[in-house]
Amino acid sequence: MRKIILMMSVSLDGFIEGPQRQIDWHRVDDDLLEYIDDQLRSAGGMLMGRVTYEMMDAYWATAGADPAATAHVSRFAGFWHSAEKYVYSRTLETGPADPRATLVRDVVPAEVAALKAAPGGDLTLGGADLAASFLRHDLVDEYRIYVHPVRIGRGKPLFPPTDAPVPLRLEETRAFGNGVVLLRYARGW
Repeated sequence: MRKIILMMSVSLDGFIEGPQRQIDWHRVDDDLLEYIDDQLRSAGGMLMGRVTYEMMDAYWATAGADPAATAHVSRFAGFWHSAEKYVYSRTLETGPADPRATLVRDVVPAEVAALKAAPGGDLTLGGADLAASFLRHDLVDEYRIYVHPVRIGRGKPLFPPTDAPVPLRLEETRAFGNGVVLLRYARGW
């Protein structure tokens, strides 16, 4: 069975973006990109909200064709083009033009269970609002949180408030040369 993997970058103080959606504080280098490339090779697809999809597609749809593209950019652009994408939106009238993208209206646990039961690799989950919906329904199986060495003070938090503790089991830590630290957790103790 496939897993739903929340894969997000976060500031040390818990924000995924600044108050004006800034992510210019991300510290990305070749070491981090190589690790993420390796992780995505086995992924079966991506779950994302409309805003995240549109931001990603605006860049990655053509990034691999740029003659100045690095090997990492070319690899991820290839992954972007070949990956199944599930775009969650209540506002889009029609689905994205990308033939590998499926429009989904709501997070319905039975539909997510069917996605997990389908053949293929694990599914990555991105975007704080969509992640919050998956978390409310207890649908996240694994967390891959990339903590960047910066406090940004305010912005959009990764995790919404909750009334109950959610037990997690540490599976892996990894420090990258740029100061980013991966914290990988699975469900349960």
